[in-house]
Amino acid sequence: MYHIIMNPGSKSGKGLSVWQSLESILSEKRVSYQLYESTHIGHVTELTRQITSTRQPTKLIILGGDGTINEALQGIEDFELASIGYIPTGSSNDLAKALRLSNDPRELLLHILEESHVRMIDLGILTYESNAEVTSRLHRCPVHKSRYFIVSSGIGFDAAVCEEALSSPIKDTLNKLKLGRLTYLCIALRQLFAAKSISCDIILDGRETIHIPKLLFTAFMIHPYEGGGFCFCPQADDQDGLLNLCVVGDLPKPLILFALPTAFFGKHYIFPKINHYTASSVQLKTSSPLWVHTDGEVYLKSDWISVSCLRQRIRFLV
Repeated sequence: MYHIIMNPGSKSGKGLSVWQSLESILSEKRVSYQLYESTHIGHVTELTRQITSTRQPTKLIILGGDGTINEALQGIEDFELASIGYIPTGSSNDLAKALRLSNDPRELLLHILEESHVRMIDLGILTYESNAEVTSRLHRCPVHKSRYFIVSSGIGFDAAVCEEALSSPIKDTLNKLKLGRLTYLCIALRQLFAAKSISCDIILDGRETIHIPKLLFTAFMIHPYEGGGFCFCPQADDQDGLLNLCVVGDLPKPLILFALPTAFFGKHYIFPKINHYTASSVQLKTSSPLWVHTDGEVYLKSDWISVSCLRQRIRFLV
């Protein structure tokens, strides 16, 4: 039996039409399933917790974007008992790009139903060691101290872009024009000039401390891409148990305008003050609270976070 969670509002309402194209396959193959439709922020987490609370082996199929997957992760009671199939219907779909999933939802569903290829994927976990009690414009539900992520997490500029994208009319407009991946680039250009200079200390695996006098952002990557195709960490391996960090420091803003497009191709490390690090666990402290995201979902501002990687913790049907 498959438990199918569908976000009908993903990609400005395209999620429902994708589901409708898949129903016939399930009928033809006489697949036993139960469909759940999310209706509000946090609902996917509630549904996943309900489904996995039996503590029995469970097969989940998620139809939505990276944010839908992120919500589902928060509700899984025991990762060892869950197998996840993913059919992307979001606007950026960075996870699908990293996993090289087909663009054809019907083909993806057939692969999932075969259950012939299982990939164990790393899982990230972020803990707010302190927060400014400043919540994002859409996420006003209770926020737990820790959150899982599967694509990336970040603090600073990239999280501020995600926070604005949560309710941006630009996103809906570009999605309708099939240009959804440009959402983050358009918002990024505007957020760039609003960013303030804040210092931070980054502690890698409890040993090495890196001081950044002026931080733009730090991305903690499990997969290479975030934000609609920015290849911030081309070296990232989703099975090695390591976080890949892209740390952007005090780069003149006009130079950042040149550096940002190169990140689509993973060529941004040629610029000064953009550095790459790896670690299994990281602590980061900033001089002032900044927005924090997990897989593009933004809840709080914080000035102290801990991030770690759990090796090959999630079972994906691909």
